[in-house]
Amino acid sequence: MTKDAATLTTLKKRSDFILASKAKRKAVTGFILQARERAADELSDDQGQIRVGYTCSKKVGNAVMRNRAKRRLREIARTGLQQHGLAGWDYVLIGRNTVTGTRDFSKLEGDLAYALRKLHGGS
Repeated sequence: MTKDAATLTTLKKRSDFILASKAKRKAVTGFILQARERAADELSDDQGQIRVGYTCSKKVGNAVMRNRAKRRLREIARTGLQQHGLAGWDYVLIGRNTVTGTRDFSKLEGDLAYALRKLHGGS
């Protein structure tokens, strides 16, 4: 996995989220991670970028709980994807019911590292 400082950009289009939902996924205790490698024609101007999206349904809780869960997902993605993510990939982190907002933060970071290893063929 790359160790260079790839930049993170946020997924904004619904079509990008749908494409990621049809790709690889790994469910861990704190969240669900979806990942897909972008096609060569999609890499024109953002080759060295990692794109990431976040989502939490109403199952996670009220607006306060969903926003807390998304803030936590954004922070683990900011640190974890730059270390373990691959440039040219899209990642979507999906919050899980009551767990994402309350799980110990270091365990969430470990969940992300584990999920990325599994998705990218590591042990």
